[in-house]
Amino acid sequence: MAKEMFSFDIVSEADLQEVDNAVNQAKKEMAQRFDFKGSKSSIEYNRAEKKITLVGDDDFKLRSVREMLSNKLAKRNVSIKFLTFKDPEKVFGGCLQQVADLASGIPHERAKEIVKIIKGLELKVQAQIEGAKIRVSSPKKDDLQAVMAHLRRTELPIAITFGNYR
Repeated sequence: MAKEMFSFDIVSEADLQEVDNAVNQAKKEMAQRFDFKGSKSSIEYNRAEKKITLVGDDDFKLRSVREMLSNKLAKRNVSIKFLTFKDPEKVFGGCLQQVADLASGIPHERAKEIVKIIKGLELKVQAQIEGAKIRVSSPKKDDLQAVMAHLRRTELPIAITFGNYR
């Protein structure tokens, strides 16, 4: 009789609905703040392209918009590590625009590092890279939970989430 195997996936994708909610909350706060009255500052979220565009009148306002967004994401348990900010660039009327890309998938080099960390635990688990995710499987649920706990404690340069636990 075949032994039952349990598994879970390690992915690097933000909950898009939570990101949408955080952006909407940041927009509301921006509309209410006195220092943004009459400002051209804005936040736009393109869910299909997984991009957030921040606009600020100047460097200070742009940093304020970015900080506002970061706070709203943190309150919704979305790690700021999911965002990759590009350099600010000048746009219409002397404003600054900054685009942030949302992570979708684990880059291959990072996936190799994570698999190496898992193998270093010396548990009876198999970790294999499957495209933009890592599948970890084991005959023991306890070993899988130990891997999850260890990865949560490890400071990784990207944000990871666990899914498809069976």
